[in-house]
Amino acid sequence: MTLKTTCIGAYPKPDYVPVQDWFQVEDGMSTSKVTQRYAEDLARAGEEAESLFGKATAEAVADQIACGIDVPTDGEQRRENYVHYHCRHLDGFDFENLTRRVLRDGAYEADLPTISGAIRARKTGFLVDDWQSAQAVSDRPVKITIPGPLTIADTTADEHYDDPARLGADLARALNQEVRALADAGCKYIQIDEPLFARKVRDALDYGVDNLARCFEGVPDDVTRVMHMCCGYPNRLDQTDYHKADPQSYFDLADAIDAAPVDQVSIEDAHRHNDLSLLDRFRQTTVIFGAVAIAKSAVEPADAIRERLTEALGHIDKERLWAAPDCGLGFLGRDLAMTKLRNLAEAARSV
Repeated sequence: MTLKTTCIGAYPKPDYVPVQDWFQVEDGMSTSKVTQRYAEDLARAGEEAESLFGKATAEAVADQIACGIDVPTDGEQRRENYVHYHCRHLDGFDFENLTRRVLRDGAYEADLPTISGAIRARKTGFLVDDWQSAQAVSDRPVKITIPGPLTIADTTADEHYDDPARLGADLARALNQEVRALADAGCKYIQIDEPLFARKVRDALDYGVDNLARCFEGVPDDVTRVMHMCCGYPNRLDQTDYHKADPQSYFDLADAIDAAPVDQVSIEDAHRHNDLSLLDRFRQTTVIFGAVAIAKSAVEPADAIRERLTEALGHIDKERLWAAPDCGLGFLGRDLAMTKLRNLAEAARSV
């Protein structure tokens, strides 16, 4: 038996994709400008946009499979930002009037969509279309990723609720409709991304885990329910001084996550190694173990990845350890991303 492998979400976009994303911000351009330009970029591409997205998705899935990944993602090729893309399909968000906010526990500042009314799902099934586009070109199950309630709340500006728990509950109910639509369509791996759990541990324990559970209500047992919990992105490749969440946060959250209705939890370990006794805390949940860094150009050799995975197996059953990158691969570019994924898959096969 070898370790299973997966990716977390984003994959580098080809130049022909008609929208930019936050990974591709050029010198002098803010992430806010990328958000503001999204609708204009789509309109400019016109009827050609869908075929370009489909082509990019097929290439992203094919690349991951060629590298040996067992459960690829769609690469989030249609998204300018993994959070805002979903918000564009919900009632209650204003993308015309952005609000300046400091976010990610002070990590950076941006102009963000404004929550100006009650959050509701406007039309379910847009992620079903994304998944079907990706699954049609793969003989392996394709995973779809969705931003979680706490993370959406921190990547937008609330001018309506003034009650984080209630905002999170409404977001969870809206997200649940899309989760259930994906499950009904046949998607077997659905992932909720909650990097803000690691930055806002108290909020995660007070109401975040409950809202995570709401996201998965009504999902059948044959669907693998995944949650992702990284410790933070830099602003550019090889930035070393960016603010990450406290490593203790994983320990503080482990018991609650292990008791939550999720089958797999994704954590990062490559950029900053954990005390591996953390894995002892997950008694029933499968751990997707971040084994290659996604914001470092240095390539981890397969032997080094294998050694770290072997160390991890001293703390968790082999059946409950998967290997993956720390987070999305958008910063790396295609060649570097594929090199890292090949080494990851080689190491996972040979542990």
